[in-house]
Amino acid sequence: MPLTAVIDFETTGISPGCGDRATEVAIVLLEGGRVVDRFQSLMNAGVRIPSFITQLTGITNAMVAGAPDAAQVMTQASRFVGDAPLVAHNAAFDRKFWQAELDRAGLAAPQPFICTLLLSRRLYPQAPNHKLGSLVDFHGLPRTGQAHRALADAEMAVELLGQIQHDLRTRHRVASPDHALLMALQRCAKSAVGALMARHAST
Repeated sequence: MPLTAVIDFETTGISPGCGDRATEVAIVLLEGGRVVDRFQSLMNAGVRIPSFITQLTGITNAMVAGAPDAAQVMTQASRFVGDAPLVAHNAAFDRKFWQAELDRAGLAAPQPFICTLLLSRRLYPQAPNHKLGSLVDFHGLPRTGQAHRALADAEMAVELLGQIQHDLRTRHRVASPDHALLMALQRCAKSAVGALMARHAST
């Protein structure tokens, strides 16, 4: 069965292009929708964490000072993921840091990203908003650990991905909501979602 890796980063800011760096990464590995392994580590990128980020995440400068070097952690993370496709909530953010941190470590980042935020906008327009915590509450899914820590957020994204795949099977009669379908759905215009679902529905 193909593997999927759900990833979340905590960082010092929103843009690696502006010098922001990752402070923590967590990856939950799925096989056939079941969790088979987890990877989580703080990382020391040699930059200070602003106080407002510490208030948000609980990650302090002292915590990352004792953490492994960022390149070492990213090498392990890359090996852990292999060539599995990646899933993230607001993947545009996590993909930037995945690519930037791996580039600094001299490693390729070929993995395609599925975005549960984009998928949720297409499937759940009635949700109050499309933040991860809001969607978890909207679907009555379990909240795991401390929000804005990488593993807790990755675990919640796993739950949301499972809900999306369940709803594709039950509401839209898609027998196999696989990676290719999810990639097509997140790129699909909202007005064309119904037609895409109809093409993939089991008769």
